[in-house]
Amino acid sequence: MSVRRTVETILLTSVRVATFQGQQSSSSASGFFFKRDDRLYLVTSRHVLADAKSGHHPDRLELDLHTDAVDLTQVTTFSILLYRDGQSIWRQAQDTGGEVDVAVIELDQRALPQHAVLHCFTPAHLLGTLSSIEVGTPLLVVGFPLGFHDTLHRLPVVRLACVASSFGVRFQGQGYFLTDARTHRGTSGAPVVMRKAASGSSDDPLPWALLGIHSSRMDMGDRDLAQDEALGLNSAWYADILMTLTQP
Repeated sequence: MSVRRTVETILLTSVRVATFQGQQSSSSASGFFFKRDDRLYLVTSRHVLADAKSGHHPDRLELDLHTDAVDLTQVTTFSILLYRDGQSIWRQAQDTGGEVDVAVIELDQRALPQHAVLHCFTPAHLLGTLSSIEVGTPLLVVGFPLGFHDTLHRLPVVRLACVASSFGVRFQGQGYFLTDARTHRGTSGAPVVMRKAASGSSDDPLPWALLGIHSSRMDMGDRDLAQDEALGLNSAWYADILMTLTQP
C-alpha cells in the first residue's frame, strides 16, 4: 500500500540536467534553482556546459519540471538553448585561484510551464559568516549520481556528507572546500546543504543553508589503483560565488 505525503521541499530545489549536442544525448548532471530578487537562475557546474579537456560542448539542456504539487508523476520537459547569436548564455567567473567551476543560466520565467512546481534557494540561504561551520559538520548532497533517481516521480536522491577541510579556508588556494561523501559522475552541480538550526518556527518552507556546489571527486595522482582505495573526498565551491554570478 502506498501512502501519499507531501514531499520534502529540498528535493524540489534540484533538477536533473541532461545535455544534448543537436538531438544526440551527451551527458547527465545535476543542478538547482536560485532566485535573487525577481530573477530565477539554474545553477550547475561550469564543466557541465563546456569542457575543453574532454571535448564536451553541448548546445542544449533539458530539465524535467513538475507541474503538480500533489501528483509528482506529472512532469514536463523544459529545453534551454545554450547559445544565442553564437554567444554562450551562461555566466561563469574567475577568481584569484583561476576558473570557478560554477555557472548560472537566467531562466525566462514567462517561458516556464504555468504550474511549474519548484523551490528556490535565495541569498537568505547563504551563510552570513563562514567561521560558524566546523570540520565534521553533517551535510547532504542532493543530486542525480550516474543519472540515478526516482524515474517515476523525477526526484533526486541524497548522499550523506560532512565538511572535510577547514571551512572558510580556500583549499589549496582554490575557492572550494572538501566534503567526505560517496559521489559519482552526474552529481556535478548538486547543492551541498546543511540543516538550519531550529528557530522555534516551523514556517520556513526551505529550512536549509546552502553551503556549496558539488564539483568533482578528488584523488591522488600517484595512488596505486590496486592497493589504495579512492580518497572519497570531493570539491564543493563556496556558494557565495552565486552573489557574484547573479549580479544584475
